[in-house]
Amino acid sequence: MSDNTQLLGISNAIVDVLSHVDDEFLDKIGAPRGSMTLIDETRAHEIYGLMGPATEMSGGSVANTVAGFANLGSPAAYIGRVADDQLGEIFVHDMRSLGVDVRLTPAPANAPTARCHVLISDDGQRTMQTYLGACTELSLNDVTDETLGTPAVILLEGYIWDLAEGPAVAAKAIDMAHHYGGKVALSLSDSFCVERHRDAFHAAVKDGVDIVVADDDEVNALLQTANFEESMQALDDYDNLFAITRSEKGSVIRHGDEIITQAATPVAKVIDTTGAGDAYCAGFLCGLTNNKSLKESAEIGTFCGTQVIQQMGARIEPGILENFGA
Repeated sequence: MSDNTQLLGISNAIVDVLSHVDDEFLDKIGAPRGSMTLIDETRAHEIYGLMGPATEMSGGSVANTVAGFANLGSPAAYIGRVADDQLGEIFVHDMRSLGVDVRLTPAPANAPTARCHVLISDDGQRTMQTYLGACTELSLNDVTDETLGTPAVILLEGYIWDLAEGPAVAAKAIDMAHHYGGKVALSLSDSFCVERHRDAFHAAVKDGVDIVVADDDEVNALLQTANFEESMQALDDYDNLFAITRSEKGSVIRHGDEIITQAATPVAKVIDTTGAGDAYCAGFLCGLTNNKSLKESAEIGTFCGTQVIQQMGARIEPGILENFGA
């Protein structure tokens, strides 16, 4: 089987419910600013009922990257589990409206579709209350020759290792990619996720993953180093391509002896930091899969991340590369 898909993401399928809030609202629901808290279904309904006007769109880290990749004009596909309910339909419709080939359709599940309440403060800080729901039901049976195809790059989300069959799903995808000659990228998700699965992540990086996309804290956790400088030294022993974001310090691309340092782009005002790293990942992988150099790919990633933090939500808008380099 072959197709023209450049990027296929496998991740937790979550609907983002975005709303601007004040500190009084966060105090009312007991959510520390900037935190990410897992909640149950009852609590999810309570918070939704208290929220003001909201925007609902497909979300989750890797899903954001895939959506952004598609909006950059490159063929993309996605594997993630949603329930046959209103939010599940929103997720699939939203992704398909962007041209993403969603390989799994909504189906009866034991739990409703996952959702993340993204509560955005005036300074752009995001506080997240997340109900995982149906996305945890992603299974080994969902990864087949038909659903996977032969994409140039498969992007795995670190969070899928939290799922019951997640490690097996990842291993199967890696094996299938290597069988047909594709590349595998791993997004490390967050440093706490890395700490939970450090041994499994490290084993995958040493034997299977070609590209690691992460921020510096996540890389430090993976390599068990105290700081970025120690991590760069430790990477002397790795052949993988590492794309490391460093917030206001920009990003660093490391592939063997080649090191690319990319400066951040200052902005007048940060509106919402939601998905900045996901947008960088989309831009970087778009460059890479379109035969751009590492330097050019880092520049595209930086441009995409910079655009996203100046708007509400994690979505890269179509046509933004028309202004790239302007």
